[in-house]
Amino acid sequence: MSSALDRTQMSLIAASSARTYAEGVLVGNGVPRENAIIVAKCLVEADLRGVDTHGINRIPSYMARIRQGVLDARASPTFQQVTPAVGQVDGHNGFGFLAAHLGMAKAIGMAKEIGIGMVSVKHSNHFGMSAWVVQQALDEGMMSLVFTNSSPALPVWGGKTKLMGVSPIACGAPAGSGRPFIVDMAPSVAARGKVYKALRRGQKIPTDWALDKDGNQTDDPAKALEGLMLPMGGPKGSALAIMMDVFSGVLSGSEFAGHVTNPYDPSKPADVGHFLVAIKPDLFMGLGEFKQRMDYLYQRVIKSDRMTGIDRIYFPGEIEQLTKEQRICEGIPLVQAEVDALNKEAKQVGAGSLVLSPSSVKSRL
Repeated sequence: MSSALDRTQMSLIAASSARTYAEGVLVGNGVPRENAIIVAKCLVEADLRGVDTHGINRIPSYMARIRQGVLDARASPTFQQVTPAVGQVDGHNGFGFLAAHLGMAKAIGMAKEIGIGMVSVKHSNHFGMSAWVVQQALDEGMMSLVFTNSSPALPVWGGKTKLMGVSPIACGAPAGSGRPFIVDMAPSVAARGKVYKALRRGQKIPTDWALDKDGNQTDDPAKALEGLMLPMGGPKGSALAIMMDVFSGVLSGSEFAGHVTNPYDPSKPADVGHFLVAIKPDLFMGLGEFKQRMDYLYQRVIKSDRMTGIDRIYFPGEIEQLTKEQRICEGIPLVQAEVDALNKEAKQVGAGSLVLSPSSVKSRL
């Protein structure tokens, strides 16, 4: 199959197969199985929600950092209670998924007991899609805030060099019969992961996403990665990126102000910081009333008068939830180049490869 054909073909893989594959590769690279199960679940959750930039395609870059000695495959996070409502997790330079999972679990436990729980996380790494942390809180009936910082990719407003990270802000709230509220967004015009995805798939990017190293607009993902991403809304996106650095980096004791290491830089650990909050939704009214109010908000939003050319209005997070429902039934789409890269990782450690049914192959629109 030629490379040109590879880029125009999609194969579908079941979520269960993706999790089995990811667990095998992680364990094969020294990750304890109980930790590998958490990481694999979080990665596949991103693929199911259509956030392909943060799914199992991240495995090669994570494994590279393990082999380079800048991510500790065997590390498990530890927790320290600070006050009855506040704690801190030390990620010990292990997977960010593990540190964030423990942090949110502890925040939820505190919130169940006293109404709110806040956890700062230090010495962590990239934790993928923020929405999975929000979902962890939703599964326990909790509202949440999920912040993280990241390596430099954005200029501050008025600047021309990379300083702030494309650091997502996420939050969520449970509902009754309607869809839960889930926001997970980067402060840039587009997430940097989308540029990496376009590079893997041989695609161009919109010219308003990024600038090349000379400050020119570009549709070439390789040149965009050499340059810088653009903040959404100008100074507003820049301010949100700085906000993520304040709450995630400055407060936690992790790196900040442009010193978080790029996940593709093998020179030293990333030292990412996170900030996690869980809130009981029935602090000021009964839970039933809260959920009724959320359902009312959902209906008001989706039934708003539509602009010309708009067929449907979605609640924040709803498109991703619908995508998950579809992909659970149909499978996760991957192009052949991605399948090959992932199977190469499995082969290196003797783990099972991705198994794709020939009947799953379909042309990509």
